[in-house]
Amino acid sequence: MIIPINFVEIENIKAKPENAEELVRLWENVAKKPISKRVQHYKDVFTKGNDEAIFAELAFCIFTPQSKALSCWKAINILNDKKLLFTASAQEISKNISNVRFQNNKANFLVQAREKFTSNGKLNIKKFLKSFDNPATLRKWIIDNIKGIGYKEAGHFLRNIGLGLDLAILDRHILRNLKFYHAIDEIPSTLTPKIYLDIEQKMINFCNDIKIPMSHMDLLMWAMQTGGIFK
Repeated sequence: MIIPINFVEIENIKAKPENAEELVRLWENVAKKPISKRVQHYKDVFTKGNDEAIFAELAFCIFTPQSKALSCWKAINILNDKKLLFTASAQEISKNISNVRFQNNKANFLVQAREKFTSNGKLNIKKFLKSFDNPATLRKWIIDNIKGIGYKEAGHFLRNIGLGLDLAILDRHILRNLKFYHAIDEIPSTLTPKIYLDIEQKMINFCNDIKIPMSHMDLLMWAMQTGGIFK
């Protein structure tokens, strides 16, 4: 069963704070409560969800590069409702995700990932993920073994199942905000693994300095852009 999730609007969130002090006040007074609920939802996906729920989150993150999150989650639910997500061929999946960019490649990546976590005809992703005691090590394994997944997508997946709450999900929007609040000096033209990990550490330091949890910062910055929180 896929655990439902919706976009939640946060009133008065879109006015961008001018400095880190104002950012903290916005978080404390407006965003902290709804973001805390969403973070708890992520934890529940792993503690209460089954293998199918967890794999659905991985499939979602395979779909997200250069596609809108809401469209990708809609595609996941379409596949689930049609009973295609856990059984269909790549070709059949591709036909049903026209709202996702590069649908043929991503359908292939999904099927390959599904096969990776299937034994004796049954998904077994939850037990496998539990075998890692370090989120960074697990992230690296996912990057090295699941096609279509890089540092951002692997971190996104692990955050969405509550296993990587202190991992960064770095995209252009988050990088722009990190620069705006002087957490980084410049936005890199490319994100090599070394640069990604360096910026991740700077984001962790920034969060520690202003005492906003890392698990909240990504959602806070996205809420400032979109008016609410999703995934």
